[in-house]
Amino acid sequence: MDTQIMAASALSGANIVFLAALTAVWIRNYRTFRTSLVLGLLAFAVVMLVENAVALYFFFTMQSLYSGDPHVQQAVLVLRGLQLVALTFLTYVTVR
Repeated sequence: MDTQIMAASALSGANIVFLAALTAVWIRNYRTFRTSLVLGLLAFAVVMLVENAVALYFFFTMQSLYSGDPHVQQAVLVLRGLQLVALTFLTYVTVR
């Protein structure tokens, strides 16, 4: 596996950790408040969690999909990094 795809896999793993924390907080909040806003946040977290899990699956099982073009690998890495930055901010303000 190429270095950039390994880094993207690690970022997806970190995204999953943040999303699991967000999901736990939002489940607790939904049980308390029962508002559609919290339900929407919970749905967002679950969808993003599934997306990152599927991405990890593809990184490890379909390496040839990403290994052909270094520009694609770089784009995947940058997008996973941006997602991590966004989830870091969102987790920080949610847990705070």
